[in-house]
Amino acid sequence: MEFSKLINKRRSANNFVEGVKITEEDIRPILEDVKLAPSAFNLQHANYIVVLDEDMKEKVREASFGQYKVHSASGVILVLGDKEAYKNTAELSQGMVDLGIITTGELEDIVAENTKFYKDRGEGFMKDEAIRNASLSAMLFMLAAKNRGWDTCPMIGFDNQKMRELFNIPETHEIALMITIGKEKESSRRLRGYRKPVEEFATYY
Repeated sequence: MEFSKLINKRRSANNFVEGVKITEEDIRPILEDVKLAPSAFNLQHANYIVVLDEDMKEKVREASFGQYKVHSASGVILVLGDKEAYKNTAELSQGMVDLGIITTGELEDIVAENTKFYKDRGEGFMKDEAIRNASLSAMLFMLAAKNRGWDTCPMIGFDNQKMRELFNIPETHEIALMITIGKEKESSRRLRGYRKPVEEFATYY
């Protein structure tokens, strides 16, 4: 889809058409697109929990205060951010060594620099970075989904602890947000909310 049309067509779906199935084969190409999302130092902080099973989706609904759109959605996505993504620097950058782009010694320097960068800034920064980079990825997921004919809604209305327990999410990961996905029930669509003009949110220097 042409980009300006894509961002205009993407809406946060208020409800979904019930009974529409989505499969791993439908989700896979969206996630292939998501691989290209930017991340700090290419650490790829985002991880995805994809819920397609109906029984598990109902458990997610319970942890989401019974919200109906979780029930009517074809699937639910949890987008996680890894607070300790810097620990993956060596693994993610080894390919550059194999290709002769950098030396083993240079990789060791990069690992040390990334480790120091995150550790010096502390736990609060690591949490912010996890959420920030996962959110960048999540936005691309929603655009990629719309480009492939699926509608989405980003959500934060859930019990974080219950969700952690449901999927055994480690403390090293933050749940940045939840995304419901399916085919929008257009009869439930609301008017698009007021959008501020550019002059109200942009300042030039």
